[in-house]
Amino acid sequence: MNREQMSAIAHAEHPIKSPLDDDSVRRLLDRGLASGNERVLDLGCGSGEWLLRALATRPQLHAEGVDVSEDALAQARSAATDLGVEKRLVLHHMKAEDFTCAEPFDVVLSFGAAHAFGGLLPTLAAARKYLAPGGRVLIGDGFWDRPPSQEAIEMLGDFTDLATTVDRVVADGWTPVDGHVSTRRELDDYEWACWGSLAAWALDHPAHPDSADGLTMATTRRNEWLRVYRDTWGFVSLVLRQTPDRV
Repeated sequence: MNREQMSAIAHAEHPIKSPLDDDSVRRLLDRGLASGNERVLDLGCGSGEWLLRALATRPQLHAEGVDVSEDALAQARSAATDLGVEKRLVLHHMKAEDFTCAEPFDVVLSFGAAHAFGGLLPTLAAARKYLAPGGRVLIGDGFWDRPPSQEAIEMLGDFTDLATTVDRVVADGWTPVDGHVSTRRELDDYEWACWGSLAAWALDHPAHPDSADGLTMATTRRNEWLRVYRDTWGFVSLVLRQTPDRV
């Protein structure tokens, strides 16, 4: 079983692949999709959960998603059909950097995909290419809530503290108009859901050739979370507009 398949199993009970609960996702969408008839682009959309939730509650919305995972996009298409929103959703199987569009988007989303672009600021640079004047970016990424160990840095990456993270975003030409810092409950619920789902799958499928590997991965990831980064890592979601003198 490849990493993508393992990830799909791990996120079965938490399809928003970030430490955000349903209320937080709903509030961020409400702030980012003010009119309800926007054209929305999700860079690294995965199974399209953000777009599906937006489309299901906003009948005038149109959305496009870009992802390298054919399996995740197939799941998004199936879910869109079940919801009756498939005519308002276009999905692109490609790398985000290869995506082009004839007209810009009112809102660009990217959650849990910053690693694919090389970090938060490169992700914002990608979003800027597709954003219409006056548009908004909804983005989520990690930060260090407390000074991390070297092991945590090597495991998760070289984040900064929350204030410095926001300062860098502002210096890059963006103005936060809203945001959300994931709570301890959201962070813990996410980790328990991911590694619990993977462990449960392994226990439920003892004859599967990847069962032992799945259980080992779930145990390893759970221990890394509890012992290495639980008390230091946080997650911030931002609703951004371009600062006028940088537009």
